[in-house]
Amino acid sequence: MAEELGVFIPYVGGVEHAHVLLAPLETLCIVEETCVRDKAVESLCRIGSQMKENDLVDWFVPLVKRLAAGEWFTARVSACGLFHIAYPSAPEIQLCQDDMPTVRRSAASNLGKFAATVENAHLKAEIMQIFNNLTQDDQDSVLLLAVEGCAARGKLLEPQDCVAHILPVIVNFSQDKSWRVRYMVANQLYELCEAVGPQPTRMDLVPAYVRLLRDNEAEVRIAAAGKITKFSQILSPELATQHILPCVKELSSDSSQHVRSALASVIMGMAPVLGKDATIKQLLPIYLSLLKDEFPDVRLNIISKLDQVNQVVGIDLLSQSLLPAIVELAEDRHWRVRLPIIEFTLFEMQLLII
Repeated sequence: MAEELGVFIPYVGGVEHAHVLLAPLETLCIVEETCVRDKAVESLCRIGSQMKENDLVDWFVPLVKRLAAGEWFTARVSACGLFHIAYPSAPEIQLCQDDMPTVRRSAASNLGKFAATVENAHLKAEIMQIFNNLTQDDQDSVLLLAVEGCAARGKLLEPQDCVAHILPVIVNFSQDKSWRVRYMVANQLYELCEAVGPQPTRMDLVPAYVRLLRDNEAEVRIAAAGKITKFSQILSPELATQHILPCVKELSSDSSQHVRSALASVIMGMAPVLGKDATIKQLLPIYLSLLKDEFPDVRLNIISKLDQVNQVVGIDLLSQSLLPAIVELAEDRHWRVRLPIIEFTLFEMQLLII
């Protein structure tokens, strides 16, 4: 019911009468079942985005106010997902400081959507203050959602403001005691680097990224390893060679097969970043090691991306360096590994013919 009411505007007489749908959805926003509340909020957002401005003020904003001041936490949780539709007429209710962690989690989760509708003056003042409060929350689940939106909020700010307000938070949380928080940082560090602007400023994030690549938790290393090529692309080749490459060598022999698989899925993209000489001297031995990995997904991830290295070092050198390992993989017991061998061989034959 909550889902279907979101597309019911044509059946109640059009946008002029859309407000009649708000009452049943408001009731559904308060129920105990999370999946029902989520669908009700989604439908309210869909309806509210189509309502006329005067109807929005007369009907939608009072609904948000009632939910935000509701006695039950379920109402306040739902209200958090509606503010970005009701703004700028939405009331100043401090749901981010609510006594219930569930409400604060919902506020943290929806802060990014709300921030995107706020004027710059309020963004740097009120919204960043709310963000700072959430990043000091004593609940890990709230912190996770606050950190999750760091990169998105950073892109809304000017680079200098992002450096002043967001970058210190990310650097601090890269050392958080909770591995889930560090995992969230690892997942979005690259996007934050894009937001902070010029390369010298990005250098402030390199030590944090290196820590994440060497994190004690395999899940954090997996997330960080998956961003290695993207992160290297926004650094100079010299910096990538100095700071990132030593971590790559360590991860290629990591105790976790999933870390090695994550590395293998992106490491081939480092060849264009580092250039021909560094690829030959530094990367090819790592490729060879991963081609012989005992875990089939690692071998598959390497062999399926050989074309990226070929563009840098050339087919002749690539074949000479890796041919013995490639021939061995042609007899691999996993068909998913043998298939890319065929594709690579056909590709090589086409180049020779040309």
